[in-house]
Amino acid sequence: MDYRVEELAAATGVGVDTIRFYQGQGLIEPPERRGRVAWYAASQAARLRRIRDLKEQGFKLAQIRRVLEHAEEAEGTDPLLAALSRARVGARSLSAAELAGEAGVPAVLVSAATRAGLIEPLEIDGEERFSESDLEMLRAGLALLETGFPLDTLLVESTRHVLHVRKLCDAAIDLFDDHVRKGGPTAGDPAAITEAFQRLLPVVTRLVAQHFQRTLVTRALRRLEKRSESDDLAAARAALDEARLEVDISWR
Repeated sequence: MDYRVEELAAATGVGVDTIRFYQGQGLIEPPERRGRVAWYAASQAARLRRIRDLKEQGFKLAQIRRVLEHAEEAEGTDPLLAALSRARVGARSLSAAELAGEAGVPAVLVSAATRAGLIEPLEIDGEERFSESDLEMLRAGLALLETGFPLDTLLVESTRHVLHVRKLCDAAIDLFDDHVRKGGPTAGDPAAITEAFQRLLPVVTRLVAQHFQRTLVTRALRRLEKRSESDDLAAARAALDEARLEVDISWR
């Protein structure tokens, strides 16, 4: 079946302007000209649906291009990209208004957290969408604010934290690339690389979280000891003895 551009847009759920943009980017082949009319083939409609589905999963155009370029070599989505997308987006995405509503925070706090780099929207069909992880981050931030921490101070410290974490994550990605994706027994095996990623992500996340928690508790106790604040120190130790401090990181 062949389509005019308007028919193609209706059949695929992709706007006419977006179709032309994808065409200009080389993501779909140009139409066949018959006189003054441009006709698109069924294969182009299938490719547009593929692009639309990948966009809805949170893939950026550069990632989509990579998936499409490898489509002839391997059927389906690059498994590592799919795993990364699931880890980034989760089961669903939310608009800024939906995110604020579900987290129970004002829209201005969503904007502030975005500027600080604590939450990062994805662009899906020209709209900024947020992940379930962003929702969890906002809820955690709200819990901190409710205990009395000042918002401006939290945002400053959060920005510092974001910069350090990004450097650490870049180093971790380099290690994964060098020793798992490009080297070692899994090199060249997409399924094995994806399985390694899915196994390592929760382990590394739990390791970092547990290390932070242990360091925070240890340094807080030492500070109380140095200040000779015996009553607070005794109360803190009693709370730690009674509490079971665990970090629960579940793979989505």
